[in-house]
Amino acid sequence: MTRTATRGVLYVHSAPSALCPHVEWAVGGVLGLAVNLEWTPQPAQAGTYRAELSWSGAVGSAAAVASALKGWNLLRFEITEEPTSVSEGARFSYTPELGVFHAVTGLHGDIMIPEDRLKAAVVKAALGDTTLNLEIDKLLGKPWDDELETFRHAGEGAPVRWLHQVV
Repeated sequence: MTRTATRGVLYVHSAPSALCPHVEWAVGGVLGLAVNLEWTPQPAQAGTYRAELSWSGAVGSAAAVASALKGWNLLRFEITEEPTSVSEGARFSYTPELGVFHAVTGLHGDIMIPEDRLKAAVVKAALGDTTLNLEIDKLLGKPWDDELETFRHAGEGAPVRWLHQVV
């Protein structure tokens, strides 16, 4: 049986130096190859480092990497997975304060929100627990984007390396 291959990008926005080798080990374990990231200082948070990795591997690799990294409270990261002919794409974001955000993405990178989640947001807003705008912002990952934006800009111009997994 052959597995469908895809690709994506891992952005480690901030990690303390002691955590950097553990991130490489965890990502390498998921992708099935040695990972040596080029860590650069993260100016948005003193004492932390950032790295980027363009990867290729089996569909579902982004979810597996997010699972491997999500419990580390001092880490901020995002990982994307491109859609294929048999799968949608994915985006995962993680911050210590907010936890994991996951979204399904379409061919052009747009977030695709399932009907049941939209209906639940409308009901929650109708009950007065929240506003529809706030619920839609959550469905689109706005709180994660707001928190990570400073870290994203601080990494502009950083080096990116490609890793390929044989599938």
